[in-house]
Amino acid sequence: MKRSILVLLTITFLSIDCLFAQENIIEQQLQEVDSLYREDQFYLGLTFHLLTDLPADVSQSGFSGGLHFGFIRDIPLNKRRNIAIGIGAGWSINTYGQDLLIEEGENGKSVFSSLNGLDFDTNRFSTQMIEAPLEFRWRSSNATSYKFWRIYAGLRPGYIYYSKSTYKDADAKITVNNIPELDKFRLGTTLTFGYNTFNFHVYYNLTPMFKNANLEDVSVDMSVFKVGLMFYIL
Repeated sequence: MKRSILVLLTITFLSIDCLFAQENIIEQQLQEVDSLYREDQFYLGLTFHLLTDLPADVSQSGFSGGLHFGFIRDIPLNKRRNIAIGIGAGWSINTYGQDLLIEEGENGKSVFSSLNGLDFDTNRFSTQMIEAPLEFRWRSSNATSYKFWRIYAGLRPGYIYYSKSTYKDADAKITVNNIPELDKFRLGTTLTFGYNTFNFHVYYNLTPMFKNANLEDVSVDMSVFKVGLMFYIL
């Protein structure tokens, strides 16, 4: 009987020691993961555009929206790794529906006029742009969870490498490529917040869309406010 009790106690102590050893190994593994993990992410965004600072005779009409895609490298700033800087590269295509007609003029300049009150089928301009997102990032993440709250705020410089204006009515079609008055260098502020995959995204342009553009001696200082959804993929 004593021998049986001794064997049972020995097995119990060995089991407890084994459990503590496994817990230490798991904790060590988590610490190793914690020391390495980053939120490097591909992003995909869909936005709706609100045009602001339009001339008095110009208004938004039709659909205005954008598609945004890219990759952001995560650089953690603290031991917990939930505060970080994000630096990335991306591509963006945007379209703007409004009643500002753009036509080719003389000496390489464009002619701007208002379509307010006139009948037409389509009038929009679109751009394709490369971007360099820069973000300050906070999230409630850890090394083993992929579902967490996030707040990302930052700046988004960009360069428009292609632009096109298209007008169409029952009798004519006017197309202008690479609008010279369009300010190709873009800069905007961004705010993204949400949980897990689905996140609200806001972008406000800090620079006017056009430079040296006039509509009947009135400067065309168009800006854009974008709202939409941003999806992150690890």
